[in-house]
Amino acid sequence: MSEAAPPPPPGDKEPSYPQKPPGVREFTLRAVIAGVVVAAIMGASYPYVVLKLGFGPNVSVVAAFFGYLFLGILFSSFNRWENNIVQTAGTSAAQTAFMCIILAAFDLITGDTANHQYYLFSPSIPVTFLWLTAASILGLLLAVPLRRHYIVDEKLTYADGVAAAETIVVLDARGEDARRAARALFLATLASAIAWFLTTKWSGEVLGLVGAELGGAVGEAARPVVVSLLPENVLPTFFGLTYATAGAGFAVSLLAIGSGMIVGNRINISMAAGALIAWVIGPHVLLEFDIIKQPNRGDVLKWMMWPGTGMLIAAGLTSLFLKWRTLVRTFTSLRSGAIDASEFPLKWVGVGVVLSTIALLAIQFAFFDVPFWAGLIAVALSLPLMLVGLRVLGETNWGPISQLTNMMQAAFAGLMPGSLTANLATSGTTGTIASQSEAIMQDYKAGHLIGSTPRYLTYSQLIAAPIGALAVALSYPAFKALYGVGGEDGLSAPASRRIANFSEFVVKGASALPPYALAFMGIGAVLGILIALGEINWRKYLPSATGLGIGMMVPGNVVFSMVIGGILLTIWERVNKQQADRLAMPLASGLIAGEALAAIIVPLIVALGLLHANPLP
Repeated sequence: MSEAAPPPPPGDKEPSYPQKPPGVREFTLRAVIAGVVVAAIMGASYPYVVLKLGFGPNVSVVAAFFGYLFLGILFSSFNRWENNIVQTAGTSAAQTAFMCIILAAFDLITGDTANHQYYLFSPSIPVTFLWLTAASILGLLLAVPLRRHYIVDEKLTYADGVAAAETIVVLDARGEDARRAARALFLATLASAIAWFLTTKWSGEVLGLVGAELGGAVGEAARPVVVSLLPENVLPTFFGLTYATAGAGFAVSLLAIGSGMIVGNRINISMAAGALIAWVIGPHVLLEFDIIKQPNRGDVLKWMMWPGTGMLIAAGLTSLFLKWRTLVRTFTSLRSGAIDASEFPLKWVGVGVVLSTIALLAIQFAFFDVPFWAGLIAVALSLPLMLVGLRVLGETNWGPISQLTNMMQAAFAGLMPGSLTANLATSGTTGTIASQSEAIMQDYKAGHLIGSTPRYLTYSQLIAAPIGALAVALSYPAFKALYGVGGEDGLSAPASRRIANFSEFVVKGASALPPYALAFMGIGAVLGILIALGEINWRKYLPSATGLGIGMMVPGNVVFSMVIGGILLTIWERVNKQQADRLAMPLASGLIAGEALAAIIVPLIVALGLLHANPLP
């Protein structure tokens, strides 16, 4: 589900939990109501997390804790199977919202007036809602017949699904452990929200903090401006090793701390190595060879994303190639007899696939200038890519959404050369289908472990998908307007920057690249291949190629704060492992959710006139 995630637990044995007793209801009205609420929250907040980090941490666990919180507030007699319905809805909505990276890519290209002076396209709120809804529902339905094959027959790990099941079972104990977990979630959410607010200009407005503006035009007096109580970044020169404008240092963000706790040390350290290359060493080298003019993060990223992208794509494709036997088994063993039609009727799947495909083709034709034949090819290519993605996710807990998206971009550059809108729309369709298929398979895994009814999980996913689409359609413009997307400040959107720049490359060719970028993209690709090959026997001694590549694109200050989160969790586990096992995940979930929820609430307060969009003294 996430693009950077910890490896699955060792061994092939699945955890065993008591199954659902006869007569226990799971798809209840209260579960649906709570699921709708959690889906709206997750769908609205997840774009902020994705645009800030460049990937999404394990959203299943976060949704499970919120399901427990809302069911516990509203009803005292709920059960774990109802909570799994809620968790499933939250996961579906968040994975729909994950595709805000495509919306941000549209805006990054539109804002690049130097290269795209007359490109002004950006999907409206209704168009975004319709597009993501159709693509999400299609991805969900296409994955339904694959449940028995991947979950029951092959018993693939799907580690995020296992984590969600374990979380739901622990919370269902209703004892002091569950209450402590809920308190940890609530207090961490509150602390993260407050800490984030204190780093914003609105804390200065509320507290009346005024400072002098530096760096004004020559001859102009410094003007007073509202300042925040806490800085957004500390040690920006990274102990004097880099430039303050390069994006290094340590972000004052409990969201980053919590994400580092969930992601795990191997990915954190790998990302930190990539960040050291990109944001500490890189600016000096790029300036020395006159490749960039200023050591600011934007200019560095335009060059560093190419070796990072080469590493991500090459390592991902190599990992797929190394699994060719299991991939062949996937394509050859999907027999109709292996599908239990009583779970979710295949007739409904067929009708839904036809209707959602027609709707998707019509939406892309009407609003994105994608011909019907091109839209149909995008849907058709999504099928084998989805099968590959589900296999890789099940075995490694790494969802290759970005790699699949970049592959589609390259394919449609050849089919429809010169069309940026069609290129992004078709790749976004593939990404949404892959993202939702990954989400429902993780939920199927959790449901399989605790005895949920797959049909009800599918209902929950289908209900939540349009909620997530509406949430991201409404929240993304607010985030963009208030915080900015893709710039030096605000939400850096590294994944969106990669997709936008890759679109320029596949549409305009090598002329769109900065100096030496293609050569170093090749070097990154070779390193990615070597690491993927080396992981066969020496995985514990090698960095993650995915982590290295992402670290070269995510702001260094966020990455280094994530490392702190991983280190703190390691210390906690060594001091009191039993307590860490009980409280670490709810605490981390709250740290992630608090900042994201606060970022949603502030635009609402600004809209009500209680705070100013641009506070002045």
